[in-house]
Amino acid sequence: MSFKGNNLFDRRKRRVRFDIKRAENGRARLTVHRTNLHIYAQVIEDATGRTVAQASTVEKDVRKTIKNGGTTLAAQEIGKQVAARALKVGVKEVVFDRGGYLYHGRVKALA
Repeated sequence: MSFKGNNLFDRRKRRVRFDIKRAENGRARLTVHRTNLHIYAQVIEDATGRTVAQASTVEKDVRKTIKNGGTTLAAQEIGKQVAARALKVGVKEVVFDRGGYLYHGRVKALA
């Protein structure tokens, strides 16, 4: 059994995270995690290690408006919600952490 695909994903994830750490300049980090059925987004303050805002397609209020959480429309809605929640707590700028995923489709729609 080969783990080459997962290993390549982990290498890409580490490389992206390293580039973000080098260029963040005190800005918060918007991270993305996706599965086939759902998409999750968090705004993390790396200086304190705290999650200051988050949104996902698992939440009940989101499930009322979005029937399928694995679409680009769902990703756009999650992007709007996490942005509104981040603005509410005072985060004006973020660095986008695609987390090893290609900047395409749902990841691009969330950004």
